[in-house]
Amino acid sequence: MRVCLASTSPARLMLLRQAGIEPVVLSPDADEDAIAAEAQARRGAALAPDELVLLLARAKAADVARRVGEEHPGFDGIVIGGDSMFALDGQVYGKPYTPEAARARWERMRGATGVLHSGHSVFRVRPDADPVEATAVAEASVTFAADVSDAEIDAYVATGEPLLVAGAFTVDSLGGAFITRVEGDPSTVVGMSLSTLRALAAELGVTWTDLWTPRSQR
Repeated sequence: MRVCLASTSPARLMLLRQAGIEPVVLSPDADEDAIAAEAQARRGAALAPDELVLLLARAKAADVARRVGEEHPGFDGIVIGGDSMFALDGQVYGKPYTPEAARARWERMRGATGVLHSGHSVFRVRPDADPVEATAVAEASVTFAADVSDAEIDAYVATGEPLLVAGAFTVDSLGGAFITRVEGDPSTVVGMSLSTLRALAAELGVTWTDLWTPRSQR
């Protein structure tokens, strides 16, 4: 049973590898800003964080599910797509991209608790059948240390790590020392909830342990 990760996120790839899965990786062709804008225009209002992350996760996974058979002939397995956003005090944050935005974000986050929303889309793909999808959203609350100093924020931002991750923090790398509490599946904060992926795979008739890559092939 093969696994394809519809993402170029190093954190998601690392998470699957740590879980014993060596996936093939395909970059989804999905304009996230355009997809979100179109959905919000149809509704006439902003989407809630859980709706938005699921919408984007589904778009990414669906694109790769359509292409995986062409790029990997005979592919038989699952395609995993995900998207994450962080909500704090009623405001939703994605990647900060710039040092200035990341620094301002951390000044608001220290001593506060926010919620990381992670959308998951899993497609069961076979050579002789149409893809079948299962979806879910996982959430985890994250509490940040109140005594994080301005100097520590500057040093963390200078590493570049928080610029390209949802919420401007990691829990499994340099940012972990500034987090005092996580409620929920900790892997959700890394990028995907492994327990959620296992449940979605089961919904599609796939046993999680069948996805493990033999050690000789990792």
